Amino acid sequence: QVQLVESGGGLVQAGGSLRLSCAASGRTFSGLPMGWFRQAPGKEREAVLCISTTDRNIYYAESVKGRFTISRDKGKNTVYLQMNSLKPEDAANYYCATNSYCSGSVQRYDVWGQGTQVTVSS
Repeated sequence: QVQLVESGGGLVQAGGSLRLSCAASGRTFSGLPMGWFRQAPGKEREAVLCISTTDRNIYYAESVKGRFTISRDKGKNTVYLQMNSLKPEDAANYYCATNSYCSGSVQRYDVWGQGTQVTVSS
């Protein structure tokens, strides 16, 4: 059974940082593309960024460029989302998902985690 588990969410003040983790089990995801998405209350889920097979960061949300980065630890089968200079508008439930290639389309991803909540106070 393939499973993705996110962690690391929480409450942070505006301007602060958080690092989210996405741990994969049941299958080796080493090197596979992994995307991070977010969904705020009343809004559609949106793609934030993705790490490609060559570990390149591909951004889908312009608002996070220069502040968010993805990295991976292949030995731990884990992908990380480092979020710096957080803003209140970054508050959302954050999800990781995997696909055979990076895409900004939510529908392209077939394996999802359960999400982790990020709250940013102003």
